[in-house]
Amino acid sequence: MVVTEDFVVKVPDNYPLEAAGPIMCAGITMYDPLKHFGCADGGKTVGIIGIGGLGSMGVKLAKALGNKVVAISTSENKKDLALQKGADAFVVSTDPESMKASASSIDLILNTISANH
Repeated sequence: MVVTEDFVVKVPDNYPLEAAGPIMCAGITMYDPLKHFGCADGGKTVGIIGIGGLGSMGVKLAKALGNKVVAISTSENKKDLALQKGADAFVVSTDPESMKASASSIDLILNTISANH
């Protein structure tokens, strides 16, 4: 069982702890800013930059909390994955037209990439 200030999570007895650790780590890393910035009750538009492991978790959580989710990546390569994970829209950050189409439409952007940009 994991206890934090805001919630308790019971890890099922048959769930391997070596898998639970990374899931909990990515989960709280994405959940905390969603809660902090007012997106835990849904109704917002959340942008997730970077659709890797952490970004995929962010897409799932933001969507599960009732938000519209916009996945943002440098190329179309992650579009199918982002949509499978629950994204409502996909923006290619290297495409000026794609960026322009989503300008001023996102309430919160979570950046999951470490590269300079």
